[in-house]
Amino acid sequence: MIQQIITPVTHDLGQFEVRRALPARERSMVGPFIFVDQFGPASLDLGTGMDVRPHPHINLATVTWLFKGAIDHRDSLGCFATIRPGQVNLMTAGRGIVHSERSPQEEREAGPQLYGMQTWLALPDGAEEIDAAFETLTELPVVEDKGASATVIMGRLWGEQAATTAHSHTIYAEIMLAPGGSLPVEDSADERAVMLVGGEGAIGDQVLELYTLYILQPGETMTLRSERGGRVMLLGGEAFRTPRHVRWNFVSSDPDRIRQAEEDWRAGRFPVVPGDSEEYIPLPEKPKTVFYP
Repeated sequence: MIQQIITPVTHDLGQFEVRRALPARERSMVGPFIFVDQFGPASLDLGTGMDVRPHPHINLATVTWLFKGAIDHRDSLGCFATIRPGQVNLMTAGRGIVHSERSPQEEREAGPQLYGMQTWLALPDGAEEIDAAFETLTELPVVEDKGASATVIMGRLWGEQAATTAHSHTIYAEIMLAPGGSLPVEDSADERAVMLVGGEGAIGDQVLELYTLYILQPGETMTLRSERGGRVMLLGGEAFRTPRHVRWNFVSSDPDRIRQAEEDWRAGRFPVVPGDSEEYIPLPEKPKTVFYP
């Protein structure tokens, strides 16, 4: 029932931890998901906050989903949104976008909470260089069954369709299991994975460890359950036929396109972020998958 188990790499950022499940040495993608970070839960000191300075992306879409806290998003399209729990924020980079992510002032004054998911979706062949875009949705379908509720963030699950734009076949959901609750996970995509992000749970006979990514066997329907209650993320979608390359904040099927993006950022050819143009994250000397300031 479980095809593969991926233990995330943990990055200690001082006041909170980020756990990276993808990309991993063992596997680069699950459906279109090429980057999966889980962060928190954490309570930051009064007066402090998260400050991810402006940085660029190409050929991908970012999805931010919070369980607790709030994040101010600004981008080079001039979009601004305060991301809160229950609200999906999808930023499509396409041919190029720049954005920043910072704790709102009211969060800093109260002591910021940080707990959620940051994922990247590779854009499919023929759509990598589409126009950049940003959308935020709060009206998402919720499915309830046998002591469980699931918010469908992207795609179609349990007969419900989220309105969130999907550039390729994508499934993404947050599942809340009450004590004794259960929910079937249908064979609804080429590739699927689950991650326990709170409480406890199991799928089939497999007990889930916190923050570990479990790749599910294709073609099987299985059941998520919890004796004491838990929170589980389900993600996946269509399997990509063309490999994707990841370097720093860039994703592309063409390594030369990534090198061009690096040179464009170094030379200041990306657009600026209105309202947050004084700072930026410079290209590191040896770019890796992602860079935390």
